[in-house]
Amino acid sequence: MILSGGETTVTVKGNGRGGRNCEFLLSLYQALEKEPNVRDRIYALACDTDGIDGIEDNAGAELKPSFYGAAEALGLSADAYLADNDSYGFYKALNALIFTGPTRTNVNDFRAILILPES
Repeated sequence: MILSGGETTVTVKGNGRGGRNCEFLLSLYQALEKEPNVRDRIYALACDTDGIDGIEDNAGAELKPSFYGAAEALGLSADAYLADNDSYGFYKALNALIFTGPTRTNVNDFRAILILPES
């Protein structure tokens, strides 16, 4: 398991929706997309402790191995969504956004990545 905290940065080039946490997670998705032997063993989440990812209504999102097939079936392209900075739209289509509501605490952004052993 990998745990990390701190705020990441995003260079905004597009017109989509999403905060730093969803953008981080979509970048992870993109990096693992062509590595089926690895990606099928990785679960992850990225959230903001205040319950708001950037200016959105979600705290963050989750990533599961099943999302790769689901995204393909829906015609979702990680490259296109990242180019438009629309990580919110990508994870909304997969029903993978995490909603906690405002927590009124802003401790940090939080990421957890679980890598299962090879079977």
